[in-house]
Amino acid sequence: MKGHPVIRLLSQRLGKPLPGADAHGQMRARPSSGARLSVRHTEPPRPGAVLILLYADKGRLFFPLIQRPSYEGVHGGQIGLPGGKQEPSDADLVQTALRETNEEIGVDKHVVHVLGSLTPFHVAVSNHMILPVVGFVEKKPVFVPDHQEVEEVIEAPLHQLLDGSYRKETEINVRGVRLVAPYFDLENRIVWGATAMMLSELASILTEPGAGLHTQ
Repeated sequence: MKGHPVIRLLSQRLGKPLPGADAHGQMRARPSSGARLSVRHTEPPRPGAVLILLYADKGRLFFPLIQRPSYEGVHGGQIGLPGGKQEPSDADLVQTALRETNEEIGVDKHVVHVLGSLTPFHVAVSNHMILPVVGFVEKKPVFVPDHQEVEEVIEAPLHQLLDGSYRKETEINVRGVRLVAPYFDLENRIVWGATAMMLSELASILTEPGAGLHTQ
């Protein structure tokens, strides 16, 4: 895995200036009415982290997404990346991402090679500032989901993230507000919102001029 072109590129690229908001904006949902959507908070955002975990299987790269169980809350029933809020015991946000991934889908943090991170992302609806950490494992993990937090692990092929034909739009009703939502059609699942915006930055890096990668 260390010699894979994607891994080599990310190990060099993540330490340089990132596309950030430009990439996020490509997948930002907007009210179908044309009005501007604004969410205000009186408290500072709470820190958290997610992990984009790359692994190889049958000659292609994948990364896990999780389907959350349906529950009362802003993220109930959604598809996202493994991760969560920072705990006092976490040395830093990279450790948050690794710990949460272990708790949610059973991946041992000691086998994860961290490549770096993407631009911190403010999830306005829950008021979290999320650090998207990028890493890889040498062997395909055996996923052991915590069924209180994870209904299903979805193995998303990286090539679908990089292929523009998998970017689509739909209309979504969120608490009575109709949104036009760009999304990634990953394994026939609608991946939109904050997760899509963070993944958009990864896709932008891997497909920018000079990257020299094929959609694999």
